[in-house]
Amino acid sequence: MPIIDPFAGHVAGFDSPVRGGYAITPDDDADLPKVTRAVMVAEGGDLSVAMLDGTALVLPALVPGAIYPVRLTRVNSSGTTAAGVVGLY
Repeated sequence: MPIIDPFAGHVAGFDSPVRGGYAITPDDDADLPKVTRAVMVAEGGDLSVAMLDGTALVLPALVPGAIYPVRLTRVNSSGTTAAGVVGLY
């Protein structure tokens, strides 16, 4: 029997639950395959990122398992100390 999704016809907003995710390998030269709605990390630390508007910054001292609602286009290897980075969309 197929899975029934009673919310299939609803438009997802930024306050809606995430719909998917992917593992992120930090890379100084490559953009992410999809812009994130949020990220989380398995091992805490800093995340060097490019935001959707092009701003480059370091998100300091991220806590493992917390969901951070940020729109990212890149996670850089330089300056990133967190590990197990997951992009959520």
